[in-house]
Parts: sequence; C-alpha cells; structure tokens
Amino acid sequence: MQTLTNEAIALLKEMIAIPSPSFHEEEVSLHISSFLDRCGIVHKRLCNNIIAINKGYCSEKRTLMLCAHMDTVEPCSGYDFDPYRPDIETAAAAINRDTDSCARLTNNTISAGNLIPGLGSNDDGASAVSMIAAFRHFHEADLPFNLMLVISAEEERSGADGMRLVWEKLEEGLMFSIGTAGTAQGTAVTVRTPDYAIAGEPTGMKAAIAERGLLVIDGCAEGVSGHAARGEGVNALYMAIDDIQRLRNFRFGKTSPLMGDVRLSVTQINAGTAHNVIPDKCTFVVDIRPTEQYCNREILEMLREQCRSRLTARNLSNRSSATKEGSPLARCAEGTGISTFVSPTTSDWMRIGCDAIKMGPGDSSRSHRKNEYVTAEEIEQGITTYIRFIENFKKY
Repeated sequence: MQTLTNEAIALLKEMIAIPSPSFHEEEVSLHISSFLDRCGIVHKRLCNNIIAINKGYCSEKRTLMLCAHMDTVEPCSGYDFDPYRPDIETAAAAINRDTDSCARLTNNTISAGNLIPGLGSNDDGASAVSMIAAFRHFHEADLPFNLMLVISAEEERSGADGMRLVWEKLEEGLMFSIGTAGTAQGTAVTVRTPDYAIAGEPTGMKAAIAERGLLVIDGCAEGVSGHAARGEGVNALYMAIDDIQRLRNFRFGKTSPLMGDVRLSVTQINAGTAHNVIPDKCTFVVDIRPTEQYCNREILEMLREQCRSRLTARNLSNRSSATKEGSPLARCAEGTGISTFVSPTTSDWMRIGCDAIKMGPGDSSRSHRKNEYVTAEEIEQGITTYIRFIENFKKY
C-alpha cells in the first residue's frame, strides 16, 4: 500500500508539471501511458483518452469502470505560487494563510510534507492517480467482474473527443490483446461498455448518488433604436428585464426527491452603446441546474413559452444524473460505510450510459480557484477506499 501511495503521489506531481488544459492533453496522456507501460498494464490511447482493462478480462462478466479526467481548466489569476512547478514551502504558507482552503482540515494547518499543490492536483489528478493505484492493485486479481480504467480528456470543456468518444467506441466494441504491455502477444478480446462506473471527482470520498445537470441559455431581446431625448424606439433592455422577471418568478412543477427543485439564475446582462441611444438589442445569460425530472430540451421549450426574447441553448447534452434505484453501487457504498450525498456540480457522469456513482479524494471547493491543492493523506485515503469498495462490491 505504501508503494502504491508513494508512486501515485509521484505520478500526480509529474502530471501537475505538464500543462494540460482541455484540448491540449497529449503530453500528459503520453506520460500516463508510459507509466502504465512500466506497470505492465495493457491499455489503448483513443485520441488523448486512456482505456485499460484487467488482465483476466472476460466478455461474459459484468464490468466496473473507474474513470477520472486528466485535463484541467486554465490557471486562474492570483496564484501565490507556480501552478505547475510550485515551491512546497511557499505553497504551504500561502494555503495556510487562506482560511477558505484550510477550513475543512482538522487542525486548519497543512504541513509542507503532506501537501501536493498545483493546478489539477485536486480536480482531477487526485482521483486519476488513486484510481490508477487501485486498478494496479487488482490488475491480476481473480474478480467476479471485470475492471476497466478510463482516464479521459476534455472533461472540463465537454469536448467531443473525451468521454463521449470513449463511450461511442465502447458501444461499437474495442479490440484488446490481453498479454504483456507493449507487445502483440496475448488473447484478443472485444471490450464493450461497462455495467457500472465510479466517476472520480473531488468529493472527500463520499459517494454522490445524483448530480445536477447544466443548461446555459443565451437570451436576446430585440427592439428598435432611437434618440432617448425624444422617446423614440422600442427599448430592448426593458423587454429583457420583463423576461428576466418572468424567469425569476417561474416555477417548475416537478420536484426531484433527490435534488429538489430545478435551479435557475440569470447571471449576465449586456445592452446599450451610449447614454442617449435607446438600445435595440439586449443579451442576457441564464444558468440552469436541472434535475432528473426534466430533460434539457424540455426546460428550454418551457422557458421559451414564457419569454419574448429569443432563447438559445449552448449545449443540450449536459444532463443531470442519478444512481439507479436499488443500485448495487449504492448498496456497496452503504455496506462499506461510505456516506452519500447529492452533488451540485457536473462531471463525466453525464456522458456515461450505465449505473454510476461519483466519488474521489479532495474537496470540490478547491476546484477552479487559485492555490489548488490536495494532501498525501487524501491520496492514501482515496486508494484505500477504492480498494475496500471494489473488494466489497463482490458481495453485490
């Protein structure tokens, strides 16, 4: 276990040092691939995604997939240390000054020796390396189910060549040769979509049994320009304000027993070119967090009926997700002593077409902000919890 943990931490530090924003993951993908080769793990690179299967993969068994993503967002402003090659002492001092970063730790203090700082450390490198370690632990084990590992690309930007592509290719069937990594020897098998999945995201190793979707809508009100002093024209800003008020007061009829009501917020508005010109155009942005009670297109059509403004969805595929009723994954989490919750954030779960939960080391509150970090203790907890879960999953 100590070897797995130490090598996972070393791999995570190496991944942090390689800039890997969405759509630019090739270098980090090759680095992870090289690591798996050294571990003797047969795998494929599909674009920049990595797919591996356990040595005893059998097409007649069901399959549990461990999946996390390798890409990051761009570093935000305000970092107090190099986000790629941080000085540990400087990072520790900066993080310990930031009470928001430390509030979830027992003593509100992080020692430099326990710290792994840098962009992507928490989201989603910690889950990726912990899942790789757990997969290594079971790679040659005789399990009553198959184990699949997927480290995906383009998750942060919902890219077409990330998990969406992986799932499409698995539906078609991917050919693998089970043998020695880096050789053509072995038995050929066709690998298809898994039956169960754990989506690795920073959840403090609690199991999310549902997550909200994401629907972003661009609104555009169109009027007629005119001189403000003469009261000419049709004010697009007023039209937009009326529509925004309608959206603010709108209530969706169905409430999710897991997630509650659909959440809707107008987050941006823009209009006008000068103080004395009636604006003929006003744009605004609506952020919606759907539940499993509505599909995104249904929500869009419902809101279009409420507004004079033109409403256009940026993406209709970011659906909400929920673990199936009576799921063996949920029962295994309970049997392993893992608490469950509903996640407000999205992940690759929305692109996975099988029963799933979301669970990984780290804390979601550290994601997409300055001075990102994870701790060595969290990596160790992630590895041990994944291993305990997989061991217990045999019963379910």
